[in-house]
Amino acid sequence: QVQLVESGGDLVQPGGSLRLSCAASGSIFSINYMGWYRRAPGKQRELVATITSGGTTNYADSVKGRFTISRDNAKNTVYLQMNSLKPEDTAVYSCNAEIKTVGRSQYVFWGQGTQVTVSS
Repeated sequence: QVQLVESGGDLVQPGGSLRLSCAASGSIFSINYMGWYRRAPGKQRELVATITSGGTTNYADSVKGRFTISRDNAKNTVYLQMNSLKPEDTAVYSCNAEIKTVGRSQYVFWGQGTQVTVSS
């Protein structure tokens, strides 16, 4: 079994910052890419950022220059530092990861999501 658990979501004022964390645990052999997605009310889920095992990052245009994705491979954890937050960043943020289990099977796993609300 593999689990992804997010934390760090909160209510924050426009212009504020938050740091999300997502820790993977369980029968993990290795982790390829890790990423963050978000779903705003009434909208489809969208990519926020991804990071490979080698540290190559990719960002949605809407968050470039404001958000930073990073990972701690020793802790199987991915982070999302969000600065200069805007009301349109309000969404449920979920992490995912492509993981090879100890049985050498490879799957994409998802966390349960954490709510980020940007409002004055």
